[in-house]
Amino acid sequence: MSARSFDVLIVGSGAAGLTAALNLATSLKVGVIAKGKLSEGATGWAQGGIAAVLEEGDSFDAHVRDTMIAGAGLNKQAVVEHVVSEAPHAIARLIELGVPFATENGELHLTREGGHSHRRIVHVADATGWAVQEALEKAAAASANITLIPDMVAIDLITGRHAEEFSTSGAVHGLYALNRKTRRVDALTARATILATGGAGRAYLFSTAPRGATGDGIAMAWRAGCRISNMEFMQFHPTCLYNLEVKNFLITEAVRGEGGILKHPLTGHRFMPDYDERGELAPRDIVARAIDHEIKRDGLDYVHLDIGHREPEFVKEHFPNIYEKLMGLGIDITKEPIPVVPAQHYTCGGVLIDMHGRTDAPCLYAAGEVTQSGLHGANRLASNSLLECLVFGEGAARHILDHWDELHAPPPIRAWDESRVTDSDEEVVITQTWGEIRRFMWNYVGIVRTTKRLERAKHRIDMLRQEVRDYYAHFRVTPDLIELRNLVEVADLIIRSALHRHESRGLHYTLDYPKLAKEAVDTVLVP
Repeated sequence: MSARSFDVLIVGSGAAGLTAALNLATSLKVGVIAKGKLSEGATGWAQGGIAAVLEEGDSFDAHVRDTMIAGAGLNKQAVVEHVVSEAPHAIARLIELGVPFATENGELHLTREGGHSHRRIVHVADATGWAVQEALEKAAAASANITLIPDMVAIDLITGRHAEEFSTSGAVHGLYALNRKTRRVDALTARATILATGGAGRAYLFSTAPRGATGDGIAMAWRAGCRISNMEFMQFHPTCLYNLEVKNFLITEAVRGEGGILKHPLTGHRFMPDYDERGELAPRDIVARAIDHEIKRDGLDYVHLDIGHREPEFVKEHFPNIYEKLMGLGIDITKEPIPVVPAQHYTCGGVLIDMHGRTDAPCLYAAGEVTQSGLHGANRLASNSLLECLVFGEGAARHILDHWDELHAPPPIRAWDESRVTDSDEEVVITQTWGEIRRFMWNYVGIVRTTKRLERAKHRIDMLRQEVRDYYAHFRVTPDLIELRNLVEVADLIIRSALHRHESRGLHYTLDYPKLAKEAVDTVLVP
């Protein structure tokens, strides 16, 4: 086993991780690990944009209010105010780094998305995330103080119990990670560690999340003793392309923001006004439930999203990637509707952090989708997610720099022990269990829930957790086994949180408790 040491170790190479790295690299040596390629995380997949108050007539108060309304009152107001007020600075920083945001007459072009009362989404056509990822990666690669390490699969956080002199301090000193190339487990140590590992979307059968979104940071933090909060709030994006060949291609919210209409595929009826006076611009949870209801009631495979009434040039200019992708599948979106279904899209809950990105474990920080920061509440407002990554990535870095002398150097750490395990001869167990989890999570813990279905899911996950634990104890780790171990843990956290909430709020909608409780209270699970 090889050991490497840094001042700060960052797990994840998306917007949150690289923003933190760039802010720390002014004076510290930073290691950034990625599970696969550096650009394979969720940031590059973000089509929509970044929300910021930049339009005349808009205000921080209005952005805060829209965020709180979407979050069904479960947001922490101080956090929302902090993030919203930092947004213009975050955008300015990205422009400095070379992100080519769309402009009109010399001003930033702002689009509007569901739940927003103003146009406030800065974007790069319909591929904002990719442009942000590219700019951050380029800047990180150019920094002498940042070491970018792809193909490292994080296994577990290193704490005092992994030290040569056993300690119960609970402080985090880095992590063990499987090097995909050498197939050896390395110990990576640091004074401070930042989790920027993204969400847990791959717990579900249909998801817009990248292949690696298996809740790794959430599961590792839970095992290291950190509280996990609000895991029942899984956001389902209303409009994912329905195509059996192309998995998880997202049709951005901005299509509806620019006039796209949802229609019943058999009757052509525009159904959203039947559910909400805001029509297609209602928050995502309402739109996803409406589509789910139409599909289940009439036994449909999908509904139609139609923007064919807008001028063809407007559609091609605003949605070039979607236009090109769908033309390749034989759908001309300037003339015909897009078949869409809801899909899991964003994990609103996660590792509980404070305003500075600190978790419960000393020396461990977190930023982005892996966290429950108090920004999103019970439902994320569109285009607040990249913003959260930028603000908390910088905030965690700032706190580490300001409190550097209080962080202790890691003690000598024991080597990874695989003396009592062998290579697996039963890989089928992993694929079978993964498929089973994703199916019952979709059917029992999906857009609309019942207590009976949740209890069935709990019964199954208890059984599978034990099976995975036994398997993990006997065989050498592989990337698939590490992901499955984390996935079974986060699925359990989601189910437990959903069973705990006896109301319907935001993204958690249950037929057994259809009303809103009088008080908005976070679900907090304690290890």
